[in-house]
Amino acid sequence: MKRPGLKKASKRMSCSKRFKIQKKVREHNRKLRRDAKSKGFGKRVKKDVGVPNKAPFKAEVLREAEQKKLKLEEEKEKKKLAKQQERAKKRKKIAVEEDPKPKKARKELPPQDDLVKQMMKQNDPRNSKKHLCSELNKVIDASEVIIEVLDARDPLGCRCPQLEEAVLKKGNKKLLLLLNKIDLVPKENVEKWLQCLQLEFPTVAFKASTQMLDTTVLEKKARIAACRAVDQTKGVACYGSSCLLELLNEYANEQGREGLLKVGLVGFPNVGKSSLINSLKEMRACLVGVQRGITRCFQDVHISKTIKMMDSPGVVAAESNSKAALALRSLQVEDNEETVLEAVRSLLNQCDKQQIMLQYNVPDYRNSVEFLTILAKKRGFQQKGGTPNTELAATTFLNDWTGAKLSYHCKARGEDYSSPIPL
Repeated sequence: MKRPGLKKASKRMSCSKRFKIQKKVREHNRKLRRDAKSKGFGKRVKKDVGVPNKAPFKAEVLREAEQKKLKLEEEKEKKKLAKQQERAKKRKKIAVEEDPKPKKARKELPPQDDLVKQMMKQNDPRNSKKHLCSELNKVIDASEVIIEVLDARDPLGCRCPQLEEAVLKKGNKKLLLLLNKIDLVPKENVEKWLQCLQLEFPTVAFKASTQMLDTTVLEKKARIAACRAVDQTKGVACYGSSCLLELLNEYANEQGREGLLKVGLVGFPNVGKSSLINSLKEMRACLVGVQRGITRCFQDVHISKTIKMMDSPGVVAAESNSKAALALRSLQVEDNEETVLEAVRSLLNQCDKQQIMLQYNVPDYRNSVEFLTILAKKRGFQQKGGTPNTELAATTFLNDWTGAKLSYHCKARGEDYSSPIPL
């Protein structure tokens, strides 16, 4: 009971209560000893006295006892080995019954980090060029309006003439150009590119939103966790959505049309096709990320009552292109380590070394291997034994290029178009 004037109640108890507790403990222990004695657990094991010293032939008796003991141990080991052999035979029989064909030896892959393992999906049939091309053809055949999404940093490098010709040959389809990621280049450059591209096809400037609703609780938790490490002070509002929707609504309301307007999105990897759908839908309807090739299959999303958009995998770049173009546009860069290292080497050869040193805060380097080693040590990318993980550093460098960390842009046609590789 708490007495007045005290903050806490006293832990002292009355003597009668304490004696009752002690009595119950003694009775409980007595009961346990009685039960153990009845079961034989409490009896002490009698000690082996051995052979007395006065016994005749003591040495012979001890020798016979030792030999008997050794024989028992040998028999015990033989039985143990026999059991192990029987178990091994049973395992072999079960394995032969389940899989009669002998399994081929698997090639051991070098140890890599989880990020590289996620990006390397060689055994996935959806990674094949044939599958990606078939999914892209499905989108083109099923859609009435084709939107070719271009990266504002390099619009000409993102255009695919073969794809545009294939769309125009069908005759009954309309082709639009969408200049995405306009927030990563100067405003004057965007205006000049719009003037150049509008001479060929209708062109819309667009900036995807970086903040939208989550479809599940897990996505919301993941976004909140990512926000703690990512600076989101930049604008998160979408730009260009109203202009694009007005243009699509005009196509949808044309005379003689019935049903939904099917709009297909095509373009190279990581130009923002899935982000465009999420921005128009104002929720996370498609998976997006810095890594290229997240979208592997045809998927359609209803934007409104009259418009349905279809997302497609990225266009597969031909191997005849330059190494720098393949490094920025190709899906196959993530397939193996050698291609990733070659892509970084080709990009570094065309970059300004001083700008790279300032961007990553690294000292002067002689070649790409030395740069990746320094970057891996600086970021803490290590393998077993403390060796720097240059493959993960190369993947990080490529992600910076495809993302928004490294700033670069190319000039419009009227200003002597140049490669966008230099920073």
